[in-house]
Amino acid sequence: MHADERKALMAQARFGHKRRVEADNALVVSSDPLATRAALDVLRDGGNACDAILAAATMQLVTEPHMTSITGGLSLLYRDAASGEATYLNGNVSAPLAELPGFSGADLYSGRGVPVPGWWPAFEAARRRWGTRDRARLMRDAIEVAREGFPMDPYLYGVMYGRQEGIGVHPQGREVFWPQGHLLTQGETVVQARVARTLERLRDEGMDYYTGGFARAFSAECRRGGGVIVPEDFLSAQPLFQRPVQGTYRDRYTLIGSPAPDDGGMMLIEALNLLEHVDLARLGQASESFETLQWLMRVHDEVYYAPPRQGDLDTAPVETGILLSKEYAAQRFELMRVREPRAAGTVLPTPGTIHLAVVDKDGNIASCTHSHMASGWANGLFAEGFQLSGGGSFFQRILPQPGAKATVYLAPNIVLRDGRPAIVSGSPSVSLVACVLQNLVNLMDFGMDIEASVHQPRFGTRPHNPAHGWERGNTLESDFAPAMQDAFLAWARKRRLWHQLVHPRCTLTGNFEAITLDPDSGRLASCADPRRCGSVEGY
Repeated sequence: MHADERKALMAQARFGHKRRVEADNALVVSSDPLATRAALDVLRDGGNACDAILAAATMQLVTEPHMTSITGGLSLLYRDAASGEATYLNGNVSAPLAELPGFSGADLYSGRGVPVPGWWPAFEAARRRWGTRDRARLMRDAIEVAREGFPMDPYLYGVMYGRQEGIGVHPQGREVFWPQGHLLTQGETVVQARVARTLERLRDEGMDYYTGGFARAFSAECRRGGGVIVPEDFLSAQPLFQRPVQGTYRDRYTLIGSPAPDDGGMMLIEALNLLEHVDLARLGQASESFETLQWLMRVHDEVYYAPPRQGDLDTAPVETGILLSKEYAAQRFELMRVREPRAAGTVLPTPGTIHLAVVDKDGNIASCTHSHMASGWANGLFAEGFQLSGGGSFFQRILPQPGAKATVYLAPNIVLRDGRPAIVSGSPSVSLVACVLQNLVNLMDFGMDIEASVHQPRFGTRPHNPAHGWERGNTLESDFAPAMQDAFLAWARKRRLWHQLVHPRCTLTGNFEAITLDPDSGRLASCADPRRCGSVEGY
């Protein structure tokens, strides 16, 4: 990827309206133009959807350090076209083997809030199981961009500017973002020579370097910040291959989603089970009907703020079956009808996350969410060029047993229509479940085009109360019609919960990265969400 090509691609990295893109063979959508192009190039070279996802995700380690890191996690839902089998790979972060007594929100800004990473083991597990290309090919473009640099895009600059204290306290942060003694500005070149060297060692030495030199450097830095991680943690943290959960919607759609402890897929199925009791077609779409919007918010809050799901189809089949059943949803809906809306559960700090989706020429599908599971540069700690994740934020949701995976509401999903793939989707951000739910309803209930759907105003979660920080409740983008905003605020007062209007196309309401598949023609379509700087490419 030549410098001129990188510059031209990054000139497209902007917020705002995006256009629908169609393709006959393969399609990629991500939140970064360089990642999208890296994936497309792999597909054109004969790689499959898994290869493309891994090439894009590696590029995002370089171009979106405010959202992801090799010190975080990577989870992937993959559907093999030939067999029709879908498998979920949970490569999320884990708790250290050592216990963390008295863990609290204050620990998120120190080494105690650093989890054991899962990103690289998941990369290797996915590549070995589904990939067709070697590490050198999948990592080639990312290493080149890290070494030679790329133009700073507006989203990276905005987050970086707001988190200067977490970057500038460490020499490895300053060498990238203060190369001339001052903070880089938008459009200037971001060069990450140390990251390039780390990726080269991972390319050449694989798990030997990861569990050796990288683990030692990471552990030393974590402990310097007050944490407890040691190199042995890197040997114990293994990715999980799991059976995805499945649920039906209105007798025509089947949703395949992530199982606990990445329980966002389960939340989506629970929410859709509840929505089957609402005549959305009669009420109208959420941008025009406050009754529809209200039910979407209520159903979302019912599942999102519920206690975290524990166990999957193999470890807790009875509990999981009940939770996802239509019978349970019917009883739950009746309770919702007779009680005031309520919210429960722990509210976490704002994490940074990335989602991307790929369909290849053979019909293989990959839906991947990866992240450092925390706000960018939360703790001022770096090792081998990468910030140490603050993803222990999810230990506040439920503290895992020593060595166990964190419980995170990620929601990579695939939707079948009449048994054939129709949608592959996911989202980052604190409102990712709300984002996916609203867009799936747009597509499935209202037959909306993907471009129209991502540009609809939407609600989110976790409003920010200046007096108390992040609250339980809802946010509403302020490009809803004034009458809808007034109804929302009146409803908020009635609920006695903190609700909030936010600016249009707010990044905290999620970023719907989705591809639609026409089961009859096979035509693929996607549109990058206007809330980030992403792009779509295909052939």
